[in-house]
Amino acid sequence: MISRAISSSVQKHLKDAKAIILLGPRQVGKSTLLQQLSNKFAQPIIWWNGDDADIRSILSNTTSTSLRSLLGKAKTLIIDEAQRIDNIGLAIKLIIDQLKDVKVIATGSSAFELANHINEPLTGRKWEYQLFPFSFGEMVEEHGVINEKRLLNHRLVYGYYPEIVNNPGEEEIRLKQLSDSYLYKDILTWEKIQKPEKMEKLIQALAFQVGNEVSYSELGQITGLDNQTTERYIGLLEKAFIVFRLGALSRNLRNELKKSRKIYFYDNGIRNAVINQFSPATLRQDIGALWENFVISERVKFLAYSEINCNQYFWRTHAQQEIDYIEERNGLMKAYEIKWNSKSTAKFPKSFLEAYKNVETKIITPENITQFLL
Repeated sequence: MISRAISSSVQKHLKDAKAIILLGPRQVGKSTLLQQLSNKFAQPIIWWNGDDADIRSILSNTTSTSLRSLLGKAKTLIIDEAQRIDNIGLAIKLIIDQLKDVKVIATGSSAFELANHINEPLTGRKWEYQLFPFSFGEMVEEHGVINEKRLLNHRLVYGYYPEIVNNPGEEEIRLKQLSDSYLYKDILTWEKIQKPEKMEKLIQALAFQVGNEVSYSELGQITGLDNQTTERYIGLLEKAFIVFRLGALSRNLRNELKKSRKIYFYDNGIRNAVINQFSPATLRQDIGALWENFVISERVKFLAYSEINCNQYFWRTHAQQEIDYIEERNGLMKAYEIKWNSKSTAKFPKSFLEAYKNVETKIITPENITQFLL
């Protein structure tokens, strides 16, 4: 099962000169997507993998002449785990500029090296897409709205990673293995972090604070890291597609929080795995946080796959008035409260509605989630 939106968009760009870059964590189906589309690619195809030492050596310092010799008659070059290769952006740029009959498609399970070595050389030369674990929308396409809504309690605990969805009954052990390998392999190896136990403490602290404002100084006290290192580590977790930040909306009111942020996990299962909490949703004390993380992370997937660009925020004042989630697009603003209890009511603060005119407001619950995510 692959994202139809991305599949369609990739196919649309196969015949132009730009490289196609697929980003996303390991085990979300980047290689599967390319395998399923391979009959659409110009033939013959060469597949290289950045995990292989010889490929890293070849592409780290190369010339257009040597690349032509290596590629032979290939019309499509696919590079998996491209972020492992130093100066990969320069190598891809050489192919685009000098070997115009070769289409380059690269995947990366982390933005570390891609951010450092691909973006600048490939400015104007790439189409970039992000893949996620399965989305609510994809699962609805697979087996219908009713069945997927019945599984909401399960998804809140175990998430949407393909390996987890496809192996029912083995969720806990597979999530622990997945979180241990994919959380730390890239970050600890490439960034040469000397104290992995502090990174682990940081991830656990973030998991416990889902839905709350995050203070770097408070996290530093918990983990024993200084503020600068804490912020850098969180940046690494973002580049590894483990977490993402939501900033505070602040424009009109003096008492709005201006530099605050919330941090969410891309997948509920990974969040629960790092704190080893797999008790059923009906027994959870943190059900509100689980639901908020699920709704916002699924909305991020929906917007990305729908190719909708908008600004995303939360809102809070020093007086603790708060709105969970806000979107702003083309001058229009929508504000959402996220409630697990479908009978909950929510009042949107009068000060917010007076400061930001003509805002559409809505409460998101399990009852109306399909309207928000489909």
